[in-house]
Amino acid sequence: MSVTINEKSVKIIGILIAVIGGLIAFIGGVKIGNSVAEKADKDGYSQVAKVFRAAAAAETIHAHNHLRAMGGINSTLENIKEAIEGEHYEFTKMYPEFLEEAKAESHKEAIRTFNYANEVEKVHHRLYQQALEALKKGNDLEKKDIYVCPVCGYTHEGEPPETCPVCGASKKVFNKID
Repeated sequence: MSVTINEKSVKIIGILIAVIGGLIAFIGGVKIGNSVAEKADKDGYSQVAKVFRAAAAAETIHAHNHLRAMGGINSTLENIKEAIEGEHYEFTKMYPEFLEEAKAESHKEAIRTFNYANEVEKVHHRLYQQALEALKKGNDLEKKDIYVCPVCGYTHEGEPPETCPVCGASKKVFNKID
């Protein structure tokens, strides 16, 4: 199999690296570490998997420490407002730009994952807006189960739908969030 790398491909790869790098820096590589740990477990390397999980846990500690040191943890109300701004930026500017580049490159996998993320960020924005309204009244949100689709990240309050409205995954694969 031959792969041609051109200037557009390099740009798409750069965008993907930037997104992945930002996510890793923010969440401390936890999901990446746990993903590769899961693969190591499946391949029969349980101790290697344990090392990946331990490193992911340590990276989470680093990320929290860095965030605290930079004054990035504020009141819940301020944190919600910042989250709303961040989600809005992601689905109105960031992901549309990523999608534009991916489409120009005809990079089908990038188009798919950016579309998934863009749609899910709209849901997060709505959920944060609801949280903001509750906080302004001095209330918490109504207690509901929350589920996340492991394929696209779609987040749903209450019993999950039969199929994910973003990617079509079955209800049975949704993960309940504690």
